[in-house]
Amino acid sequence: MTLRQWLDNGWLSEHRTSSEDIRKILDIIHRDLNDSSISGLSPDWKFAIAYNAILQAATTCLAASGYRPRKGQSQHYYTIESLKYTLGLSDQKITLIDSYRKKRNIADYERAGMISKKESEEILQHAKAMRNQVVEWLNQTHPELMTGYP
Repeated sequence: MTLRQWLDNGWLSEHRTSSEDIRKILDIIHRDLNDSSISGLSPDWKFAIAYNAILQAATTCLAASGYRPRKGQSQHYYTIESLKYTLGLSDQKITLIDSYRKKRNIADYERAGMISKKESEEILQHAKAMRNQVVEWLNQTHPELMTGYP
């Protein structure tokens, strides 16, 4: 499949972005990475914040590629899955990120205290690596969208 086929299936909408839009999303990622490092927060909350940084990284790639996920059910799922077509992530990496999505949903909506400190630290490291990968990808594939970003 391709992102264009996803658009035809109704899973995505076309989206025109700007360097300002991209900078704002990258700023959210930066904020989330900083916030998920704050001591005193529960592992559940740190995990959720780091997950959001990963989700925003995937959203950035979709926006740079001219798309955004359709609102509603499965929005996070498709945003994560799109990383196959934007960053070229492996199925194994996508499965790991999707496991974070599922775990975050349970921790947010069903059961508190299920995330370990180790898991919250692990996802934070993955979120930092994802941010770096996205910035590198943007600089290589969409340098016009990186205007004004350090």
